[in-house]
Amino acid sequence: MKYRKIPLIIFLFFTLFFCVIFGAGLGFAVSGTENLKRSEFITEFETALPTKLLDINGEVITEFVSDEKREIIAFNNLPQHMIDALITREDRIFYSHSGFTVKAVLRAVVGKVTGQPLGGGSTLTQQIAGTLYCDRTEMSIKRKLSELWYAIQMERRYSKNEILELYLNKIYFGGGTYGVNAASKYYFGHGATEITPAEAALLVIQLSNPAYYNPFDHPNRAKNRQSDVLTSMVGFNYITQEEADQSFEDYWAGFDYTRTSSSAYLMRDDKAPWFSEYVRRELATMIYGSDDIYTSGFTVNTTLDLSHQAVAQKVMDKYIAEANDRYQKEHTSRSNLAFSTYIPMTEMLALMFNIPEMKVSAQRTESVAKSEYMNTINPVIDLVSMMTGAENLKLNIVNKANALSKQENEKTTIEGTMISLGVDTGYIDALVGGSKFDSENQFIRAIQAKVQPGSTFKPLYYSAAIDSGKFTPTTMISDTPVVFYTADGTPYIPQNFLGEWEGNVQVWYALIHSMNVPSLKVLDGIGFEAAITRATALLGIPKTETQARAFVPGYPIGLGVCSVRPIEMARAYAIFANGGKEVTPIAIRTVEDKNGNVILNPELDLRREQAAKGEKIQVITPQTSFVMTELLKQTVNHGGTLWRQAKKFNYRNEKGKLYTFPMGGKTGTTQNWADAWTCGFSPYYAAAFWFGFDKPGQSLGLNITGSTLAGHAWGDYFSEIHSTLPLKQFQQPQTGVIKATVCSESGGLPTEDCGTHLTTQWFLEGTQPTQLCPIHSNNTGSTIAYIRLQNEMYKSGYRFAQTIDDTPLTLNLDFLDSDYVAPSQEEEDTYTGRDSSIVQDYPDYNTWME
Repeated sequence: MKYRKIPLIIFLFFTLFFCVIFGAGLGFAVSGTENLKRSEFITEFETALPTKLLDINGEVITEFVSDEKREIIAFNNLPQHMIDALITREDRIFYSHSGFTVKAVLRAVVGKVTGQPLGGGSTLTQQIAGTLYCDRTEMSIKRKLSELWYAIQMERRYSKNEILELYLNKIYFGGGTYGVNAASKYYFGHGATEITPAEAALLVIQLSNPAYYNPFDHPNRAKNRQSDVLTSMVGFNYITQEEADQSFEDYWAGFDYTRTSSSAYLMRDDKAPWFSEYVRRELATMIYGSDDIYTSGFTVNTTLDLSHQAVAQKVMDKYIAEANDRYQKEHTSRSNLAFSTYIPMTEMLALMFNIPEMKVSAQRTESVAKSEYMNTINPVIDLVSMMTGAENLKLNIVNKANALSKQENEKTTIEGTMISLGVDTGYIDALVGGSKFDSENQFIRAIQAKVQPGSTFKPLYYSAAIDSGKFTPTTMISDTPVVFYTADGTPYIPQNFLGEWEGNVQVWYALIHSMNVPSLKVLDGIGFEAAITRATALLGIPKTETQARAFVPGYPIGLGVCSVRPIEMARAYAIFANGGKEVTPIAIRTVEDKNGNVILNPELDLRREQAAKGEKIQVITPQTSFVMTELLKQTVNHGGTLWRQAKKFNYRNEKGKLYTFPMGGKTGTTQNWADAWTCGFSPYYAAAFWFGFDKPGQSLGLNITGSTLAGHAWGDYFSEIHSTLPLKQFQQPQTGVIKATVCSESGGLPTEDCGTHLTTQWFLEGTQPTQLCPIHSNNTGSTIAYIRLQNEMYKSGYRFAQTIDDTPLTLNLDFLDSDYVAPSQEEEDTYTGRDSSIVQDYPDYNTWME
């Protein structure tokens, strides 16, 4: 009897255990259901908030939304055929089931076991439940059960139309779009309210595999499946056969076969895509953790000025197109001349001396054939392959030809870039990184490209020469052929542009006319190390990069044979215009969270860092900076390589009075005319413009240089952005610089016989000329009289005038009377800046003039 009770006890124990487990599970399920009933979060979308980029004036540049391009639309605003297409394709008994169907589940299981494509087992409700609460990439029974559970709860809580609205606003449709409204704008260019039956059919086939059925990549594949959906819609009496056919024909009649499947991110509205991409990359290095620049709703206050950006884009579009047009015409002309002149000669020699390698006519034929295929035949084959669905044709022929064409274009297509900085802030106010920003062209050349700067590099080490005192603006240098020797005895023989020589010239003249031999003599005079140290300091290049970027001692460095980025050149020239103070380019001022709180303040961090440097903020002295600024102004207004731009900087004020904005700069054309540069500045901005090839090796040609191409782009840009700015002059240091007029042929103090051979230059105080012109010294009486006048004026406490009746006056300390007493510092401060017109009031003026 005792043993008979044991099975009963065991049975009761397991029964009780099962009831407890079942009760707990049931309780958990009920509580989950009740919580789900009380919760409204299913239909409250936590939509990804885009990051807004604002320019310096608060205007929207663009929004970063990444791949979650989502736009909510109400169910009642959708066309009925959109709903019908979805139900036809995905869940034909949607309105009659309770979230799942046993038949569909069994069909899916059998299909999985047998490997037959019998269709999926998930209803629309299960699909959205899985999207909201499960990881649909997980292929497991656990996930399917969880999906089923939530589907049942959603059916209990929401109406069918609410579930459909949720589905159509949450599900992924490909191309980086979520929801039917965003998808419609991506695929068709209009909102979901305007969807046609054919468009609705095309959208619903994206749900299973958007990459496979993308109409831009696989139009025929998409067309076939779209037709199947329309046929089914006709079969269920949602639309008539005539409506289906008309809609289908209308869609494909207007289809753009040339469009590619770029993501919605690349198709966003962006007024400055190159700058936005640069900011995006900068943000990626600043923001960490759970914050996401695409979904967290940041507001980024940038340095860009959209009005300047629009000008920059217009200018660069114009001159990149013009450069390529010029290049193609000149290249074609040269090729035709070469082939018409030399092919017959080589053909004859090849036949006469039996040298088949000299026959180039075959090469000419091959070149023409390749060009014709790339430009004419291949695009047609590409279009045919898309229209006919000939995937192998596209993969094996078209894509390979396109890759070869791209490589060839990199060698023969001229690109261009520019960047503009505020000289006192470092603000990047305009940036164009290349010809066209798209999925295949995102190389921001102004920031990333490392190219030779050519003669735009010369001012960098000229500033060291001015600093050294060994050279002044009027130091005489011989511009004649010369052989330089390197440390190991290797000869280095530079040439001037076009091989022209001018004899003895002054430093200022050599710089603004970009003379190579005089520049190398300046380099030789100060030493390679001094030149490299100064150049890298201005450019902001760390010592760790100098070797890799060819900043090595040697004469080539003097002609800009090294590697720099355009942004670095803009910085260097900005330092000249900023009184020698460091300028650090910056694109992001502050970053705010979605509530308006500043969470990042890069500008404040930068200003604190700069303030901590104290006097070390000076890269070069204000005096040297001012002398260099005055030198480079002459490139524009004194017949230098930018003289063609001078008239662009003449403006009229409100009263109609003419005034000229001070501008300075330098052009550069590298070896073999491979790169064309202009770097220039004003008291407000500094900018660098570059044109050349992405793949080195080609020549732009003699007609495309820094002066004839980049110079015009710089001139047009600066002319327009300064047209509304108040006139401003470069800041002159209170002390340490002096202006003097000297003979332009000797560099000495002028005599009466120097006539018009005069130049007025700025000098570091103490380096100005003190000797009379040795060339024009036959009659020095007048000069001595002028000097004595200056002496008397100094003794009276007056600063001497630069001219009297347009005749230059220059103080020569060697000729001062023995009783000359220099003014005290107090007197100097008192009389400094007196108007030179006081000379006319000096009592002995007429006597001295006689």
